[in-house]
Amino acid sequence: MLDYDRKKLGKFLKTQRVKAGLTQGEVAQKLGYSSPQFISNIERGLSVIPLKTLAVLVSEYGINQELVIKTIMDSQRQILRKHLSKAR
Repeated sequence: MLDYDRKKLGKFLKTQRVKAGLTQGEVAQKLGYSSPQFISNIERGLSVIPLKTLAVLVSEYGINQELVIKTIMDSQRQILRKHLSKAR
């Protein structure tokens, strides 16, 4: 199961959105949502981002795919280390 720090990914995505010069409302509209609340929840780490949505954001924000993968995998690595060290 993929587990990651939603707040860390959300902060990363917010930074990338701002760099791309987009508002939460603009992104929500491109994704077919009537409210920017969905984007806000992702950026604050309250919601799990669907992979399909992540793929759209990577494209819209012009993010290098490897950077997104690294961000998620680094987070997953830390979570796994934390949980595995408790088992000792």
